Amino acid sequence: MPKTTGTRGAGNITVRQPGLALTDHFFDVPLDHTSPGGEHIRLYAREVVAAGRAHEDLPWLVYLQGGPGFPAGRPVGRENWLDRALEDYRVLLLDQRGTGRSTPAGRQTLPLRGTPQQQADYLAHFRADAIVRDCEYIRPRLTGGRPWTVLGQSFGGFCAVTYLSLAPEGLAQVIVTGGLPSLDADADAVYRAAYPRMERKVLAHYARYPRDEEAALRIAEHLAGTEEVLPDGTLLTVQAFQQLGIMLGTGDGSHRLHYLLEDAFVPTVDGPRLSDAFTEQVAAVLSRAGSPLYTLLHEAIYAQDERATHWSAERIRGEFPQFEQHFEPGGRFLFTGETVHPWMLHTHAALRPLQQTAELLAERKGWAPLYDAGRLARNTVPVAAAIYHDDLYVDTAHSLRTARAIAGLRTWVTDEYEHDGLRASGRVVLDRLLRLVRDEI
Repeated sequence: MPKTTGTRGAGNITVRQPGLALTDHFFDVPLDHTSPGGEHIRLYAREVVAAGRAHEDLPWLVYLQGGPGFPAGRPVGRENWLDRALEDYRVLLLDQRGTGRSTPAGRQTLPLRGTPQQQADYLAHFRADAIVRDCEYIRPRLTGGRPWTVLGQSFGGFCAVTYLSLAPEGLAQVIVTGGLPSLDADADAVYRAAYPRMERKVLAHYARYPRDEEAALRIAEHLAGTEEVLPDGTLLTVQAFQQLGIMLGTGDGSHRLHYLLEDAFVPTVDGPRLSDAFTEQVAAVLSRAGSPLYTLLHEAIYAQDERATHWSAERIRGEFPQFEQHFEPGGRFLFTGETVHPWMLHTHAALRPLQQTAELLAERKGWAPLYDAGRLARNTVPVAAAIYHDDLYVDTAHSLRTARAIAGLRTWVTDEYEHDGLRASGRVVLDRLLRLVRDEI
């Protein structure tokens, strides 16, 4: 196991792992950047530099994680894309507001804000525009005012496009992996495009593992008649079980789903029940305990006008009746994917205390624009983006249309990787995009 040592300097903690030096940074940033003299919240970021290069004048690369509502990864040595980045950069792993070691936002802390309405008003400041303003607030403190490179994965790519729209002067280069958003599609349009992709991914999985549909049907029929509660207190309903389809968006997800399904039941004195091993693994996939913002703000990341999202994924699902499960002879069982629904506020233990807050966010109107199409059309910042063909989470057609709308953006469209290509490819994806953004290829 890697040995870790710690030193203190300039008020920050630096620790060392084999090949790395990691330094903690904390910043107090305005909750609302339009009111810089008002309330401030804490933002955490971890600086990572290659061992022996801490005192070099390296350019900065800030990594924006996917989500919304997930902290940056916690590195253990020079793993996957980070290994390539550290050849050229001093890397900043940012815990976006509300995540990780930044001021937390969840069932335990949000009641400190007051009523559900006050909680919803607070969380309205946690979208991509605020994340970009956070980056601009801390950039001069780290770089001395120089622009930096942004690497945006998934939702982090959405943030990167917002960055190009709001503050391109802070950017030296932008790299996007699986995260070019539509500039104008609302949540309804996003999910209307998403459900057919979900179906294609599920049918491709059944083609690879022909017995899995029978196994999934058996589990669903069991759940329709028997209450099963996951170790974290989440009620495993048929609809919640369907959400395991979210696994199909990663390179190894189909295989992991297969192994999960193949041995779900154990005999008990009360008859067959789902095994502890099965429910523990399902809980790990479906849990929202560590990422409540993923549910609370998921549809809000697509909102840019006066309209409320009004539980878009739930409403649009009604246009695709093949996802309803009636257990008739010859019926199909389809998993779903990256969607949030109002019933999750009942089934998911970590979300139950936040039900009213979530409902208020779903009905909130007057969301600010996140993208400036005119400014993007005049873009001068070098940008390169990996677009994964038939990405489960981000519509390929939407991404390609956006790529054409951002001046100078260069694309790499590939079906070699799924949405997690940045991680799963090791150094490959980042290396190619760096060469692309530098016009080396």
